[in-house]
Amino acid sequence: MVTYVSALFYGVGGIVVAGVALLVAFQEKLVYVPVLPGLTKSYPITPARLNLIYEDVWLRSSDGVRLHSWFIKMFPDCRGPTILFFQENAGNIAHRLEMVRIMIQKLKCNVFMLSYRGYGESEGYPSQQGIIKDAQAALDHLSQRTDIDTSRIVVFGRSLGGAVGAVLTKNNPEKVSALILENTFTSILDMAGVLLPFLKWFIGGSGTKSLKLLNFVVRSPWKTIDAIGEVKQPVLFLSGLQDEMVPPFHMKMLYAKAATRNSQCTFVEFPNGMHMDTWLTGGDVYWRTVMEFLAKHAPEGRKPDTGR
Repeated sequence: MVTYVSALFYGVGGIVVAGVALLVAFQEKLVYVPVLPGLTKSYPITPARLNLIYEDVWLRSSDGVRLHSWFIKMFPDCRGPTILFFQENAGNIAHRLEMVRIMIQKLKCNVFMLSYRGYGESEGYPSQQGIIKDAQAALDHLSQRTDIDTSRIVVFGRSLGGAVGAVLTKNNPEKVSALILENTFTSILDMAGVLLPFLKWFIGGSGTKSLKLLNFVVRSPWKTIDAIGEVKQPVLFLSGLQDEMVPPFHMKMLYAKAATRNSQCTFVEFPNGMHMDTWLTGGDVYWRTVMEFLAKHAPEGRKPDTGR
């Protein structure tokens, strides 16, 4: 009996150790997926393929990494809102062009699409601190442009992009007018147990019952739940209730955290929305929701609120 229990103990211990070793070695490949299976890192199409007016913009992050972006305008002199768009964790900005094409048509806006480091034509390797620097470089670039209304810059992030956007918005109350989050997680710590169920006993955020013994090994925790609680600007939460990747209650938790300190929060649910297609299944209701939010919080002739 003692031998059996010892064998079981060592067996379970070996599995945990092996799991931790894999997590430490390959966690970036789980969090960041610049190349979709069967595809290449390069862009399959450019905005020109969709007859969009755009320019290639090359940036340098504060740590010297060269970054690629597309700045897409509805028309050359468009001074409507400018959306700083942050994508999900998988694929590259070219895979979001169809959504952005519709966004420009519906919202009469400009869209700046950043390739995170290691994604698309950007150099480097993705990491949380690195991507935070990338996002700041994109915002700084937009804030210095003279061909847009810099008082109407709105950050829009989907999934991982929402985590990126929340941190950027928190850090730049004078530069960002408003924030839109779609199907975003509370933290990677909370997502660990969703993606790999055995990890829920060892990794978790502040709202979980996890022992949190292995939180220290997670290099990209992306604690959106903490960042959103410090955002002072208006926030729109777009939640697809059929999300198969991020449990919808994550969005409800983010909203609850934000709304305790920020009275300018709006939460909208889309019954048929999945992780990647909420914008599509939401139809006119989705775009009307975003349009009304922009009209209220990034209107034409808006004066920057330096007192925020």
